Amino acid sequence: MTAPRSIILGMTGASGADYGLRLLHCLLEAGRPVQLLISKAAQIVIPMETDLRLPGRPRDIQRALVEHYHCDSSQLHVYGQDEWTAPPASGSALAQAMVVCPCTTGTLAAIANGNSDNLLERAADVTLKERRKLILVVRETPLSVIHLENMLRLARAGAVILPANPGFYYRPATVAELVDFIVARILDQLEIPHALLPRWGQKPDEVNS
Repeated sequence: MTAPRSIILGMTGASGADYGLRLLHCLLEAGRPVQLLISKAAQIVIPMETDLRLPGRPRDIQRALVEHYHCDSSQLHVYGQDEWTAPPASGSALAQAMVVCPCTTGTLAAIANGNSDNLLERAADVTLKERRKLILVVRETPLSVIHLENMLRLARAGAVILPANPGFYYRPATVAELVDFIVARILDQLEIPHALLPRWGQKPDEVNS
């Protein structure tokens, strides 16, 4: 059996760290290799919004997350923003897709304009040029004309704009269920099976059946 290709997960400093962390957890549980790119701003936001406390250096973050999620050490690789020789910087490294979750409007703008000032932006640029799936989970409100034009430009370039706008039709009772709504939509885009939520027309007790 062919080993699954890795997913590149970028986390920026937008509010909504739980979206990215929950997605990371689900990807690891699904047995998918993950290349994680965490911006310095994200390292500040994560302890503000969650109980997770991460060290500063990429290799230490990697060890901490492997222990936190109880995954195989070979399944997760964390790269610093200046590691230009890391696999996500090159199209020859065959990642399946990239998700930026959550995605700041600053990162959105950088990707829309082809900037590659750090590894996360370069990885997104590579994903687009190689015609691989790029999913941007934008977390901002309200949106300016500049934000909307950047989203349109990226959508035309092939990116999937997936704002962090959870639905309420399934009557969520917790914040975790709202987070799972968005993570479920991301996993659907990645074609990774999950049972996070009942689908439209499906009863809650039918989720795992």
